[in-house]
Amino acid sequence: MKNKARIAYFGSDPICLPALRFLIGEGAETCELACIVSQPDRRSGRGKHLQQNPVSAFAHREGIPLLQPERLDAAFAARLGAEELTLAFVMAYGHFLPKSVRQAPVRGMLNFHGSILPAYRGASPVETAVAMGETETGVCLMKIVREMDAGPVAGCERVSIEKTDTGPVVRGKIGEAVVPLLRRNLAAAISGELPFHEQAHAGATFCRKIRKEDGALDFEQEITVIDARLRAFFPWPGAYFDHGPVRIKVGAAEGVSGETGVAPGTVLAAVGTLNIAVAGGVLAVRELQRPGGRMLPASEFLKGYAIQPGTVLPSVSNEQLLVSRPV
Repeated sequence: MKNKARIAYFGSDPICLPALRFLIGEGAETCELACIVSQPDRRSGRGKHLQQNPVSAFAHREGIPLLQPERLDAAFAARLGAEELTLAFVMAYGHFLPKSVRQAPVRGMLNFHGSILPAYRGASPVETAVAMGETETGVCLMKIVREMDAGPVAGCERVSIEKTDTGPVVRGKIGEAVVPLLRRNLAAAISGELPFHEQAHAGATFCRKIRKEDGALDFEQEITVIDARLRAFFPWPGAYFDHGPVRIKVGAAEGVSGETGVAPGTVLAAVGTLNIAVAGGVLAVRELQRPGGRMLPASEFLKGYAIQPGTVLPSVSNEQLLVSRPV
């Protein structure tokens, strides 16, 4: 019996797990998942203990050889070459992949990118699509080239973004959408017969990394924009506003359309929910957290921390999520 093609998978995020399950399940009829390459374990939490990321935990649980290089240098490329790989896939790995690493497998390396290319090239395609109010996104299977996310595309699987979907929900949908994309294209990718098509580069848009500061609330934005950003940036970086010297985090909240007749940022009510006037509506905040505390229902929070109706909370102008060129 002919030996199965040996595959490597580069990834560090839960979005990779559906594809990994496919490769050791249904995909095992076509290939062997020879190894997983993931970020090194990092220290986190109060005790600063070493924590496995979800992909490395999957590898340990399933008994799949795991590589966690600190550097993707020539020595690692040689180590990868010794695996006699036919092909490698990458998604949400978190490191730049040098040419020597990309060329270690016989058929090279293919990337799953979480957008409908050429839209949303860059570091935060899922969260940016949600924040921009898109109703549809997807995942593309593409070649890796020197320019970020500019390689030719072999296929795309589309997913819907519902009005209540948060960033993690959409990431989950995209992770699952990789499976039919693999099912359709795995055999041809292994044989080298997979057809690719150039992107329409003139229509490319680019998104940057999300930063903690992107959680600042700008009450002068339309309620639909604020709602989309709240969903996109849950649970990180979340949302917050300043009340005097105190920075208060916002948990669950919902927008209600309608004119208030007062300045954006004005507190309309502070009983049960914290209602704040915004452009074109009201932001009804149901959960709040003060520094050093825990997230509480607004009704409980407001019993111990007074925010008076009529107070005008400051707005923070948000930096654009789309940029003019790759970051």
